[in-house]
Amino acid sequence: MADLTKQKIVESVPQRGFFGHPKGLFTLFFTEFWERFSYYGMKAILVYYMYYELSRGGLGMQESMALAIMSIYGSLVYMSGIIGGWLADRMFGASKAVFYGGILIMLGHIALAIPGSMSLFFVSMVLIVLGTGLLKPNVSSMVGELYSEHDRRRDAGFSIFYMGINLGSFLAPLIVGTVGMDYNFHLGFGIAAVGMFLGLVIFLFTKNKNLGLAGTYVASPLSPAERKKVYRRIGVVAVLLVVIVAITIPLGLLTFESLIVIVGILGILIPTLYFIFMYRSPRTTSIERSRLIAYIPLFIAAIMFWAIQEQGSTILANYADKRTQLDFAGIHISPAWFQSLNPLFIIILAPVFAWLWIRLGKRQPTIPMKFAFGLLFAGLSFLVILLPAYFGGEDALVNPLWLVLSYFIVVLGELCLSPVGLSATTKLAPGAFSAQTMSLWFLSSAAAQAINAQIVKFYSPATEMAYFGVIGGVALLLSILLFTFSPKIQGYMKGIQ
Repeated sequence: MADLTKQKIVESVPQRGFFGHPKGLFTLFFTEFWERFSYYGMKAILVYYMYYELSRGGLGMQESMALAIMSIYGSLVYMSGIIGGWLADRMFGASKAVFYGGILIMLGHIALAIPGSMSLFFVSMVLIVLGTGLLKPNVSSMVGELYSEHDRRRDAGFSIFYMGINLGSFLAPLIVGTVGMDYNFHLGFGIAAVGMFLGLVIFLFTKNKNLGLAGTYVASPLSPAERKKVYRRIGVVAVLLVVIVAITIPLGLLTFESLIVIVGILGILIPTLYFIFMYRSPRTTSIERSRLIAYIPLFIAAIMFWAIQEQGSTILANYADKRTQLDFAGIHISPAWFQSLNPLFIIILAPVFAWLWIRLGKRQPTIPMKFAFGLLFAGLSFLVILLPAYFGGEDALVNPLWLVLSYFIVVLGELCLSPVGLSATTKLAPGAFSAQTMSLWFLSSAAAQAINAQIVKFYSPATEMAYFGVIGGVALLLSILLFTFSPKIQGYMKGIQ
């Protein structure tokens, strides 16, 4: 997108009206609030729904398989973001992508809310994967469009936006988790569907007044001839997929195990190919190529971070259910409630970090150093959670405060890395690939969860010390490397701070 177009979008957005930030931040804040309420409400009970017995309202899957499916599902959710980014950049813009994505997500949760078979479960997964791929990268990209490139409010704006994400994420496990675990899983999924509906209503009724031209421009539109080719290719691919699935499932070639391997390969291959494609594109300038090189180590660091953070809804969710003392201080704790710890700590600390970056101004750590701090805290969070087994053994139930401490430490890292990564992505993105680069950022989480799907099978109470120790140690090592090479990476950013 040309600099002139970017400036035109900024000028169309009311620049004051939401805590000293552009008015459009209100619309995107609450749209994402309800989308995250919807998504994380569903996610808080999904793994339990998969491995709880039929008599308890679940699907009765094997526990290790449920954890792996949860990881590949998370990977596919973020992997689909590359499709959503491409559609926004080439066909209909970010605003329409957000709206269409919200509709698909809502339908996916409605499918989960209907008591039925395994088939309905997979239909819902497909709808939610596609819907989140459309909505998630594009709503974040629109936040970046509200600010000029050198607006010092940008990082703080993303931190406020990130707090909105986590307000929804905090309430969802407490409401959806309680209803789903104590009453009925399907009723819980129904509440998640209502949440997405509310997000769509807010977006529709406030976008014209608050967002101006943000999300309406198509960065690199397809010509009519190109559109015909795209539609034809989509049709061919869809038919091929149906044929492949129809043949391989009866033959036993396409199984959960083989799907886990396929997603693992795609999780690494897709972002690699995308980096190569953007770097070699004639629409990418020499300065943008240098910034892409700087983005690569940040992307690798993000993969390592999310590989730890995302296990909060798989390994640590299972740990809460099976290894934690749930009767504590006179109350019975639902294992789903632990999913609220991460967003709760972010709600408390996000304003502190937003204030800190503004207060430090030019003296704040560089982007690579913030990423290094993020990895440091992520590694420590896993080293902390191995201590209960060291002191008490693998059979004793663990005091829930150990889990609370682990979630708290990883949040310190998340606030160093995640909102900063969103902001850095909008700054380092090549102009012709603005929405697609935001999709690439979310592919770091896709790659992380694709890797997690391969490694969760190694976790058990007997191996948990080695499991947490090895992963936490690797994160600490990468943190040290990133601290060491931060000045070099900063140089490749060509003036981006």
